[in-house]
Amino acid sequence: MQKKTLVPLLCAAFAGLADAAVVTKTVAYEIDGEAFEGVLVYDDSVTTPRPGLLAVPNWMGVNEDTVAKAARAAGDKYVVFVADMYGKAIRPSNAEEAGAAASNVRADRPLMRKRAQAAVDVLKAQSSEVALDLSKLGAIGFCFGGGTVLELARSGAPLKGFVSFHGNLDTPNPADAKNIKAPVLVLHGADDPAVPQAQVDGFIAEMKAAKTDWQLVSYGGAVHSFTNPKANVPGRNEYHPVVAARAFKAMNDLFDEVFAEQ
Repeated sequence: MQKKTLVPLLCAAFAGLADAAVVTKTVAYEIDGEAFEGVLVYDDSVTTPRPGLLAVPNWMGVNEDTVAKAARAAGDKYVVFVADMYGKAIRPSNAEEAGAAASNVRADRPLMRKRAQAAVDVLKAQSSEVALDLSKLGAIGFCFGGGTVLELARSGAPLKGFVSFHGNLDTPNPADAKNIKAPVLVLHGADDPAVPQAQVDGFIAEMKAAKTDWQLVSYGGAVHSFTNPKANVPGRNEYHPVVAARAFKAMNDLFDEVFAEQ
């Protein structure tokens, strides 16, 4: 069952897109009998089929901030589905709750991969509701979501590209990188204390060993959560509008490239 709404916050967050018909739909689905609820985001003024992106949110999960970020990513180029990684009953309201929810999923990588893949399947199913080009699908994620998207790539998911924004890079299964089927782009804050250099070095070694197609862009002066306008802990979690704009451009450049290779 789906519910079509216009999210009021988008008017404020995207004043420059006042004429764009940004629409959201809550989409209920189940995984092994458990209820989940994600959000479909797209500009309904576009009627031609567009590529689709799975968007995995940060540790706060599905909320208005997540939808706003999905709308920024979507623009008039993509149909975006925001994944619910915790289940409909779990909606963190603070960092403590978010940390507990994210830790439970991070501790079980098969579960993380299963939930991410289920969300991809839900995105595909939306082709009956919105003009969606099923031959052009990718995944993006933020913080916890960035790490999730990398695990989805390591699982061998047959998408066209994977983009991590200030995400965790570690994995208990580095050998699984051999399963990656599409380009990986990591957008990283060079001064991010949540992702230390040792983790970055480990990721680079992992990608090299797998001989996959990968890029890591390290933004000087940026820390964790640099795409989040509400991140305001200096030196740790901090919005960096210039870097955020560069990162979203890098995302678009990658998908322009891989979606053109049809």
